[in-house]
Amino acid sequence: MDHYLDIRLRPDPETAPHQVLSALFGKLHLALVRGANTDIGVSFPGVQQVPEAKAPSLGDCLRLHGTHGRLHGLMEGHWLASMRDYVRVSDIVPVPAGAAHRVVIRVQAKSSPERLRRRYQTRHDCDAQEARQRIPDAAAQTLDLPFIALGSSSTAQQFPLFVRHGPLRAEGIAGAFSSYGLSPTTTVPWF
Repeated sequence: MDHYLDIRLRPDPETAPHQVLSALFGKLHLALVRGANTDIGVSFPGVQQVPEAKAPSLGDCLRLHGTHGRLHGLMEGHWLASMRDYVRVSDIVPVPAGAAHRVVIRVQAKSSPERLRRRYQTRHDCDAQEARQRIPDAAAQTLDLPFIALGSSSTAQQFPLFVRHGPLRAEGIAGAFSSYGLSPTTTVPWF
């Protein structure tokens, strides 16, 4: 994890930044899946999380982390072709000396009591009324985290991918990333 590149959103009066970021991230996800890349991580240097921000935001920059060779290989693909009018891509450059590190993780909320009830019924062999008593509507969780709106390729449904940037660490932790470029344990440089 010694190099990085930035993909910055260009200002566009007709399209909201979060829409462009969502489309960009969806294309990156597909490129990572196709290339079976588990050694490219992502971060969002412009992230604004609650309570610092009134509304959480991932900002206007997607930073990709990895080795020079892996980043170069990813960028040789045509995954960004339809996004060229909406983004500016930096060169691949070395990570600055003395950079801190942090994990960037996907967070999932238990936001659907109905889904939790169906699961409870299956696991405990009970009826809908008992599941409703055990899991009230108030059991729904909400998150005050920035997110990316993605579409499922299998169900075509939209879902929010919530992202949390963990605390800063002096030392990095090596490991693999998911097909979203996120990991609960592997760190990316932060500067």
